Amino acid sequence: MRDLATEFEAERGRLLAVAHRMLGSRSEAEDAVQETWLRYAGALADPAARAEIRELSAWLTTTCARICLDVLRSARVRREAYPGQWLPEPAVRPVGAAAPTDGYAPDPAERAVRTDQVGTALMVVLERLAPEQRVALVLHDVFAVPFARVADVLGTTEVAARQLASRARRAVTAPDVPRQTADPAEQRRVLEAFVAATESGELDPLLRLLAPDVVFIGDSGGHFPAARRPVVGAEAVGRFTLGLFGRAGRYAHRVLARPVLVDGVLGLQLETVHTDGRPIRMVTAFAVHEGRITGMFNQLNPEKLTEVPPLGDDDRWPPRW
Repeated sequence: MRDLATEFEAERGRLLAVAHRMLGSRSEAEDAVQETWLRYAGALADPAARAEIRELSAWLTTTCARICLDVLRSARVRREAYPGQWLPEPAVRPVGAAAPTDGYAPDPAERAVRTDQVGTALMVVLERLAPEQRVALVLHDVFAVPFARVADVLGTTEVAARQLASRARRAVTAPDVPRQTADPAEQRRVLEAFVAATESGELDPLLRLLAPDVVFIGDSGGHFPAARRPVVGAEAVGRFTLGLFGRAGRYAHRVLARPVLVDGVLGLQLETVHTDGRPIRMVTAFAVHEGRITGMFNQLNPEKLTEVPPLGDDDRWPPRW
C-alpha cells in the first residue's frame, strides 16, 4: 500500500513555494496545497484518474497551478475592493537563516528575471499581471516547468503559453519597476546608512540613498493610517520616511527593531505601540540597485503578519547588525 501522506509531504515545500509565488498570500497558498492533497487522494481512489498520474511531481504541480489560477481570477475582484494599497504577505526569517528549499531550477535563459527581481519587488509587480500571465511566468521562468505543461495548465497552446510568459517578462522588467540587484553586503551597507540617515533627522543624507524614482508602498489593510497611493520620488519618499522612521528614533525606548530577511532580501522589522494603545508590528522590505533604494514596501496589516515571530526585549532601536 502506497504511503500517500509520505509521498505528498515530500512535495509539499515545493508546492507551497509555487503557490506562494502565484498568489502572494501564505494562507491562500496553504489552502491551495491542501486542496491539491485532497484532489490527489481522490484521484488515487479512482482507477481512471489514478492512471493519469504518470509522474507525481508533474501531476501535483499542474493540479496546484490550476487551483491557483482559479484563486487568482477571483482574487482580482477582492483586491479591487481592498482598503488602500495591497502588498503580499511577507515571508520573514532571521538574517543568516538557511533559505527554504523551493525545488526550482530556472533555465539559464530566464535566470535574469529571477536574479534581477527577487524579494517583495517581484511579488508586487506580479500583481500587475493577468492571472494567465502570472501563472505562465512563475511556472516557466521561476520553476522551470516546460511550456507544454504550462499550456496544459492554462488550457491553451504551447505557442500561446510562450506569448503569455513573454508579455509577463516585459512587465516584470519594465523601467518603472523597482529594481533589486544588490548582493547581501550592499543591502546591509545601504540599510545601515538608511537607519543612520533617519536617526539624523536630516533630509539630505537620506536623499543620497534614494533613487530619483524611488517608490514607497504601504499596506495597513485599513487597520492603521497609511498612504492610500504610492509615494513616488526621492524628496516625497524622503520626507515621508523621515516622519515614519524618525519617530522610531524619538521614541526608541518604546520601539523594538531587528534586521530580517523579507522574501529573501534584507529588510527591517519594527514593533511599537500606537497612540491609541494598540500594538503595531511593521515589516519593511527594500529594493536596492546600484547603491540606492529603488523601492520600499511597508507591511502594517496585522492579518498578514500573523506568521512573523515577535521581537524580543533585546531588539532595541536602532537595529543591531
